[in-house]
Amino acid sequence: MKKRIKFILIISIVIVVAVLIALPKVSSSGDETQIQKSTNTLLPVKAHIIKAEKLANNVITSGSILANEEVELKSEVSGKITNILFREGSSIKEGDLLVKINDAELQAQLEKTKFNLKLLEDREYRQRVLLGREAISQEDYDVSLNELNVVKADIELIKVQIDKTEIKAPFNGIIGLKNVSEGSFVNTTVVIATLQNINPVKIDFSIPEKYSGSVKVGDPVKFEVVGTDEVYTGKVYAIEPKIDPLTRTLKMRALYSNPARNILPGSFADVELVLNEIDDALMVPTHSIVPELKGQKVFLFKNGNAVPQNVEIGVRTDTTVQITKGLSENDTLITSGILQIRPGMPVVISEFN
Repeated sequence: MKKRIKFILIISIVIVVAVLIALPKVSSSGDETQIQKSTNTLLPVKAHIIKAEKLANNVITSGSILANEEVELKSEVSGKITNILFREGSSIKEGDLLVKINDAELQAQLEKTKFNLKLLEDREYRQRVLLGREAISQEDYDVSLNELNVVKADIELIKVQIDKTEIKAPFNGIIGLKNVSEGSFVNTTVVIATLQNINPVKIDFSIPEKYSGSVKVGDPVKFEVVGTDEVYTGKVYAIEPKIDPLTRTLKMRALYSNPARNILPGSFADVELVLNEIDDALMVPTHSIVPELKGQKVFLFKNGNAVPQNVEIGVRTDTTVQITKGLSENDTLITSGILQIRPGMPVVISEFN
């Protein structure tokens, strides 16, 4: 019995000692777990060092190419075409006779009126001599003079009508394809051909209303047309004096010299209007901006923490935004994990971009 009691006491002592020895190990393991958890709370983020850079404030839009001058050639009178004096697609000079309409009837009237003119001129001369001798009254002479002046006016009228049978080039240019032939009967609605001056050409385009105060005559314009990768440069020469109330855009027109005449009217153009250039713009990635009710903010990396900073934005590009207020050069901007970050949250930079 005594041996059994002694055995139980020894076992109890061993268990107590084992428990006491194990307690420090449990505590040490708990500390390591706590440290591991603390380390895992640091959010890895990407960052960007802000540097001043050159920014071109451009507006991208679409436009159309127009001829400098363009006209549809039509006859002012109805009649049969007796002569076509141009070659399709050729260069034409201002004043060149292009088409002649039959004027035989008008020419006959002109000859008849000229005969009357000669007769009345002789009569007016005799009446003037007689008036000087007081052989006739002033009234008789005035009648003769008036008849002479009427015939002169009739001659001028016929000449004007004859001029209308001749279609002349109103400006230098290139004539297009003819739609009629010699012997065709035309009226005032028939388009005989088109004449276009394409040196220079005009570029018509519109920009959003918000840029209306930033544009002026003389601003450079870059544009491309379908079928070529070349970038052409022109200048704004005219601006519409009002905003279109339907589209809320401002219509503008630029001019390009087109010396090679390879840009044709009617072409679609991708237009880039250069408003101004900023030499020291602070640009940040678009996805780093956090919109708020009262503006925008970003997160900066300071002393191992994410610190919110209110900013004001300016010009936008495809991937970046200009910061006009709130940031300075060499600030470290956090560019990833934006949705997970909270103000003052400890973070660690894993990569700079």
